[in-house]
Amino acid sequence: MKLQAVLASATALTLGLGLGSAQAQEKTLTISVYAFAQDEYKKMLYDPFEAQCGCKLVVETGNSVERLAKMEANKANPVIDMAVISMADALQASRAGLIDAIDTAKLTNFDKLYDIAKDPNGDGMSVGYTFYATSIVYRTDKMQIDSWADLLKPEYVPHVAFPNITTNQGPPALFMLGEALGQNTPDLKAAIEAVAEKKDDIVTFYVKSSQLVQLMQQEEIWAAPIGRFSWAPFTKLDLPLGWATPKEGQTGGMNVMVLTKGTKNADLALQFMDYWLSTEVQTKLAEALVDSPANSEVVVPDEVADNITYGEETASSLKLIPSAVALDNRDGWLAEWNAKVGQ
Repeated sequence: MKLQAVLASATALTLGLGLGSAQAQEKTLTISVYAFAQDEYKKMLYDPFEAQCGCKLVVETGNSVERLAKMEANKANPVIDMAVISMADALQASRAGLIDAIDTAKLTNFDKLYDIAKDPNGDGMSVGYTFYATSIVYRTDKMQIDSWADLLKPEYVPHVAFPNITTNQGPPALFMLGEALGQNTPDLKAAIEAVAEKKDDIVTFYVKSSQLVQLMQQEEIWAAPIGRFSWAPFTKLDLPLGWATPKEGQTGGMNVMVLTKGTKNADLALQFMDYWLSTEVQTKLAEALVDSPANSEVVVPDEVADNITYGEETASSLKLIPSAVALDNRDGWLAEWNAKVGQ
């Protein structure tokens, strides 16, 4: 009996050591992402990648401010391996020494990207994975939008919702309004002044695009600048709505991937980035209306293309606010807005 007990203990010890060794060898990648569409990402991106790499993904979500603050707080000992953030936030992270250059030679899908996504900030520190156009949704039976300045016409402005300066759509809309006014300076002063002159006529300065669907349905507004990612709910309204193509063009935004400085899982992070940029994954996410594809090989049906930012022509025509301009001026934008518009 004693011999059996010793053998049993030895067997248990061997099994325990084997299990511990297997656990030690399991690769874990911690990513920091927006909270948006996590169910879709899990199905189309996270789970398939885990199955392919034999690793575990730990997903942390939150807004950009929270996630950047966490990266800063753990700068000496990183707790995430890679993140997806806006272009401007990527430049901020780069300036703060929070991210490393991306070795694009290790991204097999890099050459498939639209040029606009290959090095968005021109510093080699980020790669774009999705972008969106910003233009104007409007009632085609009530108005004609040929220019961003048309929003402020006396006959239209009492039916317009304009994005608050604190939203993602606020600065781009002001940027294009300044373009239309012929006074597009980095401080956006001319555009803010023009909006301030009409502030009592504008229906609302919206904070969430979800507000706009109800306002449009109730016919309280006829037009509003929005990101293309917000367009789909408007198509479900029984109203004659159009997506404007103003003569000054469309603006927009881009989300990018960054590699945390000091991560011990750089190769795995690059493997995940490459998988996300693949034609297969980008097509699935586009068809689900989750992300507009940065991969130029993605082909989608017309009904999908009409609801996302899609195609070479669109990608090359977007007038994006340079990240340095956004970072160096946003405090001034807010101060000017609060002084003139008061919201």
